Amino acid sequence: MTLTQLRYIVAIADAGLNITLAAERVHATQPGLSRQLRQLEDELGFQFFLRRGKSLHSTTGAGAQVIARARVILAEASNIRVLAANLRSDIQGELVIVTTHTQARFVLPVEIAAIKHRYPGVGIRLEPHGDTELMEMLGKGVADMAIVSTAGSPPDAELAIPIFCWERQILVPQSHPLAGLGRAPRIEELARYELVSYESSLAPESSLRRAFGDAGCELKLAVTARDADLIKTYVRAGLGVGVLAEMALGPDDRDGLCVLPTAGLLPACTTWIVLQRDRVQRDFAIDLIAGLAPQIDRRDLIRVVQGAAAANWPSPPHWRDRLLAGRSVRAA
Repeated sequence: MTLTQLRYIVAIADAGLNITLAAERVHATQPGLSRQLRQLEDELGFQFFLRRGKSLHSTTGAGAQVIARARVILAEASNIRVLAANLRSDIQGELVIVTTHTQARFVLPVEIAAIKHRYPGVGIRLEPHGDTELMEMLGKGVADMAIVSTAGSPPDAELAIPIFCWERQILVPQSHPLAGLGRAPRIEELARYELVSYESSLAPESSLRRAFGDAGCELKLAVTARDADLIKTYVRAGLGVGVLAEMALGPDDRDGLCVLPTAGLLPACTTWIVLQRDRVQRDFAIDLIAGLAPQIDRRDLIRVVQGAAAANWPSPPHWRDRLLAGRSVRAA
């Protein structure tokens, strides 16, 4: 039994039993991966997967148990490599971040540029996904951190670090009836129109959907998208009233459009960095977290991430205050 063989069977499971996709993800050939799978099954004396013709059909009960143990072993092997790299002060490596388009496009660029400047040998791999996929991907070990947002409760995770709070805003053409209100519309006023919003609004537990339901109103969605820029595009095309994160709106977006606040209309959101508690973090990952959450003392951050202290985070700043602070620093 080798680490390579364990990595292959986990890759097969994570690829939905698609051997070709699994081989691509681990940079192996399909015949080579299949051969290693057969060798490990022969060594242990049972099949991990049931076959249907030349394809894998399902995971056996015994296979599921082995794959679960393999994930633990691979995670610990990775921890040893990370620890060794930190002890060597190695400034090479890769940081994989799963997040939404809004965070990747409007929040992360400045801090990632700072990390690249300080650690030019580090590759940053950003993988934008939908909200519902991020925690699953982190749990599978395919990412070093997830950056997610919630309205209300923190993420369901052992280690979640709050970065900042933010509000949603409403975007309409200047000729739209809502543009003349000069204030945040009430839910019943907003419910008269079809909305253009994030794909996550389709979920039954969506905070936007809950707000409409609590007011006894129906949520009507004309278009949903993961990409905030697409939401703005379809608002300009007249397909509906946009509801999107304030981080995604800049001065150029007000050209021909009207931005309305949602204070008291929709619950505020918080953006979090989520880590796996049992994973050792590279030094450059800690530096990125510290840059994204400057309100947290770096020494406290390290102690919590290393499991040496309980999390007792300060209240995160609002996005607007964070922007103003950044502009003040640049002006100085």
